[in-house]
Amino acid sequence: MPTIIMGKLASKLDGSIRGKAMAFLQKLGTDDTANGLHVEPIQQSADPRVRTGRVDDSWRAVMFRLDGDGETHYVIHGIWPHDDAIAVAQRVRLKVNPINGLPQIEEAIATPAPPAAVPTPAAPAVATLLPSLGHRRDDLVATLGIPEAIADEAMQAADEDAVLALAERHVGWVGSILVDLAAGDPAEAIAERMQLAKAAPDRDADADVLESLKRPAAGLQYAFIEDQEELRRVIERGDFGAWRIFLHPEQRRYVERRYNGPFRLSGGAGTGKTVVLIHRARGLARQHPDRRIVLTTFTTNLADAIGDGLTQLDPRISQTKTLGQPGVYVAGVDALAAAVLRDAGAGLAAAMQDVLGVERAAPLARTANTRWRETIESTGTTLPTQLANETFLANEYAHVVLPHKIHDEAGYLRARRPGRGVALDRAKRAAVWALIAAYRAQSRIDGSLDFTEAAAVAAAHLAQQGERPADHVLVDEGQDLSPSHWQLLRALVAEGADDLFIAEDSHQRIYGTRVVPGRYGISIVGRSQRLTLNYRTTAQNLRYGMSLLEGGEYVDLEEEPEATGYRSARRGPAPTVQAVDSLTDELQAVAGHVRAVVDRGAEPDTVAVLVPDRFHRDRVVTALTEHGVDARAVDRDRPPPGRVPVLTMHRAKGTEFSTVILVVGKPSTNELSRLEMLDSTERADAELRARSLRYVAATRARDELVVVTRR
Repeated sequence: MPTIIMGKLASKLDGSIRGKAMAFLQKLGTDDTANGLHVEPIQQSADPRVRTGRVDDSWRAVMFRLDGDGETHYVIHGIWPHDDAIAVAQRVRLKVNPINGLPQIEEAIATPAPPAAVPTPAAPAVATLLPSLGHRRDDLVATLGIPEAIADEAMQAADEDAVLALAERHVGWVGSILVDLAAGDPAEAIAERMQLAKAAPDRDADADVLESLKRPAAGLQYAFIEDQEELRRVIERGDFGAWRIFLHPEQRRYVERRYNGPFRLSGGAGTGKTVVLIHRARGLARQHPDRRIVLTTFTTNLADAIGDGLTQLDPRISQTKTLGQPGVYVAGVDALAAAVLRDAGAGLAAAMQDVLGVERAAPLARTANTRWRETIESTGTTLPTQLANETFLANEYAHVVLPHKIHDEAGYLRARRPGRGVALDRAKRAAVWALIAAYRAQSRIDGSLDFTEAAAVAAAHLAQQGERPADHVLVDEGQDLSPSHWQLLRALVAEGADDLFIAEDSHQRIYGTRVVPGRYGISIVGRSQRLTLNYRTTAQNLRYGMSLLEGGEYVDLEEEPEATGYRSARRGPAPTVQAVDSLTDELQAVAGHVRAVVDRGAEPDTVAVLVPDRFHRDRVVTALTEHGVDARAVDRDRPPPGRVPVLTMHRAKGTEFSTVILVVGKPSTNELSRLEMLDSTERADAELRARSLRYVAATRARDELVVVTRR
């Protein structure tokens, strides 16, 4: 059976031909001599390996036949109308780039003889981007292997947008290198990142080309298709999901590399951290089918999306529903804690005593999120409002009391409070403890644990048992986890090779306050890397998103300043920002923008409206419905097909849409009052998370971003 090697260009198919292309490629991958395929060489072609195949009466595939490794391979270059396909097939040639060893398509285009030279006055010097960044033409050609004609055009590009426009015309390793050059990366650093290596001269035999197609950087443009199901997924996803299939060599390095302990992968929105996690889980599961792999993240919605992503990537991977069983167990971190408590049953008395200082059965019910407010209102306190509020108390409980297993006032008075920022004298500590004790007492009465308590008890139980229910733990959105979450994850897997793989981005911390995992037994020192290339968001939208973070001080999980320097591989229109004066104008503007995009032919479910809160969400859904737009509010469920989804900015985490209408709104009176009553440290952190939330929301847009804001 021939092997299909799908080119990225070939995956971008119009919907009208996609089904027929799928049928053709399935037949080709089964038997290239089958009736109706008409796989034929082309007379007078630039490459004798080129073939065309009949997709239907009007369309033909252009491909290269390679014989090696004991079998036949077809590299699918693209599908065109019949006459265009013949013309393409006559002039294309697949070769090995002699400088970097990567596969390269050349086009032999006949050009007329140039006219006699006519002297012209010298043009004034024009500033161009790459020379201004210190790049020389020789860097592009002799070090990186960029074809000379493309290198000349790149060196003449006036600015970043011009270089990105050129990169978009050259998919694969050429485009990726141009993006890195525009960002100012040295040629040597790019060559190392892309794992480039010179090829021996005149090595264009089939075996040499096949070897070049297996190089890491070739994965940006070509994917070896293992079976018919994988072929179907690549074709059906088209360009929207292509970046999940065609991995950058840097992503592939983190997918395949093994680490002697916890590893941290950081990167901005859209840089492919989740894609790396999914591919890594798949790789571990395929290499070790008997291993127990936990893939977790902060929310259930994100966990569902990750599970769907793993299924789409490879439905053959076993996703177990039982913690501790072989396969990949995908769950939100709080659901993970609940699974540990549920499995333990009545055997949690010792863990409850260890964490809370009392022996009692472990309830599965969770404490109401209003409990802290009710405790403050029902308990007399001398604390100022900056401390007697649910934000401060919940954070103090999660970051100091629970991880240190403090049971009484004496223990709290002695406790260290690293990273809390708010100094407490002895009297204030005693007053804080009185509220914490009242909170715990009420939870004992109604038999509940809050989410941080549940994670802490689950972690203590696993530590006491000595049995570890996982061999590998992969964590997404690590920046949002609490200390108890980190203790639970540490207790899930024994310390050792490939125990914990953590993806995070401190710029996207929108839930809890900052945590340092090293304080909870997860030492990452020396095992951290960062992704910088954004695959989802256009350069224009990325600039807007990054501008929302300006002025904020962000620190990563290792207490180092969070880096920026992100770049995008795509271009698009500049974001539209519309200021309105009233709620009525806001709803009118949102409906108008959505209506315009849908009327241009966009599928409704590729257009999303992101809003600050649920109340806002429901008003927008009503307004869209009144304007004849089929819209739906999305909460815990998945965005619906065929309808415009309206989500809160928090719920939008982990999603992506072609077009996003972002409704910024104004802070409510209650929200402003809540911020005013916070201590300055807590207030600064809340404002930082608000910036991050808008950044997260803006970077959900792949192509078009519209921002509607209130004056």
